[in-house]
Amino acid sequence: MYQKEIEDLKTLASWLDTRFSIPGIPINFGIDALIGLILGIGDTFTFTSTLYLIAKAHKLNVPLHTKLMMVWNGFIDWLIGLIPFFGDLFDVAWKSNKRNVDLIIAHLEKEQDKKIIL
Repeated sequence: MYQKEIEDLKTLASWLDTRFSIPGIPINFGIDALIGLILGIGDTFTFTSTLYLIAKAHKLNVPLHTKLMMVWNGFIDWLIGLIPFFGDLFDVAWKSNKRNVDLIIAHLEKEQDKKIIL
């Protein structure tokens, strides 16, 4: 039932957090990390992806406590991302968008399992 939404969310998370790599280095990064390199405004701008995912979660009836966890993931990404160099390394490792998409998917799968049982 939610297969299209799940695939779209996975694709978005991939582009934002894991789409690119440097040959020979087993670390993936996405557009979020690249934009975050712009001092001062990059991390604030990329926080909009968190807001988009929260809006998407709201439309999919994700519970409040999960949306609060999503806000927390985005806030940590934003706050630590403001620190030059260290924040950029943290952003590559933290992958807040992927974390938030995983939270949405977990909720959708849980809801789908409930419907199958009923």
